[in-house]
Amino acid sequence: MTVLGTRALNRATLARQLLLDRSDMPALDAVAHLGGLQAQEPQEPFVGLWSRLRAFHPAVLSDLLTGRRVVRTHLMRRTVHLLAADDVLAWRARHDAMLRQRVLGTYRRELAGVDLGELAAAGLAVMADGEPRSMGELARALAGRWPEPGPRALGEMLVAALLPMVQLPPRGVWRARAGVRNALLSSWLGREIDPLPPDGGDPVGQALVRRYLAAFGPAATADLRAWCGLAGLPGAVAAMRGELVAFRDERGRELLDLPGAPRPDPDTPAPVRFLPAFDNAILGYHDRGRIIDDAHRGLSVAGARVVLVDGRVAATWNAEAGTVTVLPLRPFSPADREAVAEQGRALAAFLSDGDGDRVRIAAPPP
Repeated sequence: MTVLGTRALNRATLARQLLLDRSDMPALDAVAHLGGLQAQEPQEPFVGLWSRLRAFHPAVLSDLLTGRRVVRTHLMRRTVHLLAADDVLAWRARHDAMLRQRVLGTYRRELAGVDLGELAAAGLAVMADGEPRSMGELARALAGRWPEPGPRALGEMLVAALLPMVQLPPRGVWRARAGVRNALLSSWLGREIDPLPPDGGDPVGQALVRRYLAAFGPAATADLRAWCGLAGLPGAVAAMRGELVAFRDERGRELLDLPGAPRPDPDTPAPVRFLPAFDNAILGYHDRGRIIDDAHRGLSVAGARVVLVDGRVAATWNAEAGTVTVLPLRPFSPADREAVAEQGRALAAFLSDGDGDRVRIAAPPP
């Protein structure tokens, strides 16, 4: 079995994630190709798409949100993602059990004794009037019937697990500051989510495997689970074995992939890229060593925005008042420093609507 080194996996990841060459695909197609963008920080997906698409304009993504072509909802790993509407409808039922278990893992004591079926029916009845509600408003409407759990536990179970919900614009629109207002997914999109097949098959699981490998492969099954949070995909993988190819990494793990997916030469040059907080190019793996050093792994879950140099996390960044500040994690070569400055200026201009293009690169750590 062919062994793929860390650099080969890095270049494959960059190619699948549209980070090796910016793509001309439409924003909606990019969101779908990536299997969604993590979006608990509402403005971060705009930077994620700017780093991946040529001539990306933020109004395009805002229009997709207000036009109900993409939605903000809890899905993979129970985190808020920005997803194509068609994908949410197709995938939501397959994630139901995982979402419930993850909320119960946080609030098991508070929700002990609560019949989740009754809670879901009561929540659905409250939302049936079509009025959007915050999580707190929905929980308070039911607190008289279930006073013991408290509004936080009730609200999260309802909004993140029991009821397929969407966070309505202007939340997530470019430059908008808005709280979370929830509506039923079926009400917002005019269609119920797709039910699971009655025969026990797992076509959605197989679709998720294909979509994951197209955007993240080659990857191990543990990486697939780290991306979506679903534990029950071994059966889907087993059913698909005949259509997949296999490799091994340097640790001996089996890596699966789609036969025709890009696997660039490890020596392919990788441009500097600025990634937003919680980007799935990093979080979408159990083994993140292909893109971030173990010493810096904590940055990927702490909400740090990172800079890729030669395809790997080499700095963090932040932006304020038209200036992008880069904080290196290691010294840059002169060529790398200039490339970081060039991309930083472009990002500053994007974030300020062309009003600023200032970059400050701090001194590297000793």
